[in-house]
Amino acid sequence: MNAPHAITASPNPLRPADTPIARVRGLHKSYLLGEVKVPALRGVDVDIPRGCFTVIAGPSGSGKSTLLHLLGCIDRPDSGRVEIDGVSPQTLADDQLSEFRARRIGFVFQSFNLLPVLSAVENVEYAMRLVAHDPAQRRQRARELLGEVGLGGMEDRRPNQLSGGQRQRVAIARALANRPDLVLADEPTANLDGHTGAEIIALMRRIQRQTGASFIFSSHDAGLIRAADVCIRVADGQVVGQTAGQTTPRPSQEVQHEPA
Repeated sequence: MNAPHAITASPNPLRPADTPIARVRGLHKSYLLGEVKVPALRGVDVDIPRGCFTVIAGPSGSGKSTLLHLLGCIDRPDSGRVEIDGVSPQTLADDQLSEFRARRIGFVFQSFNLLPVLSAVENVEYAMRLVAHDPAQRRQRARELLGEVGLGGMEDRRPNQLSGGQRQRVAIARALANRPDLVLADEPTANLDGHTGAEIIALMRRIQRQTGASFIFSSHDAGLIRAADVCIRVADGQVVGQTAGQTTPRPSQEVQHEPA
């Protein structure tokens, strides 16, 4: 494994440790299915603690992925407010939002979303093009990150030459490329077998503890929920409970226990 300093986050020094990484108030979001308007979120209010391994859990269609996409600034709400580390994405112009997302948020997708024509190292490096202008520095960091996630020696392989677990490791390295304060993962183990999924959970748990960044997942994977510091349960587009997980958050980041 490479030197521990290779994976690092850049937490906002102006934010106290007990300030939530994300605040959501009165969040509504609907989608059109043909000519039918389908509500995905119905007035969500939630604070997500900083520096924790948080899982948004719920059955399919509960709204957990929609909430994650809004937290990741991939979509905009119909109404309500999202605040990420003190910034309201709704107030940003499109180019400002793109830069904010690139610098402050890493995203791991269920289907990996790697560029098929690029090698593993190029996929990771691509995420840094808006932030790191020195090509040599980008390439060095991309190689270090791939080593940290267990892909040393596979840097030049394209996605179709990698297993599902290896592709997800590339996606994790890419999400960490710009040292984000916040890493989001949408059902990161859904397309993996049980053994590989457990390895990915352990990897992300280790990285979260190592960096101190805030990790938020949407999932109904029991293993991922057991690994969480905080579990936020959603059903029918609403938050129905927030509890501490089986691991213990740092004292400054304890959450109130509510019935699930």
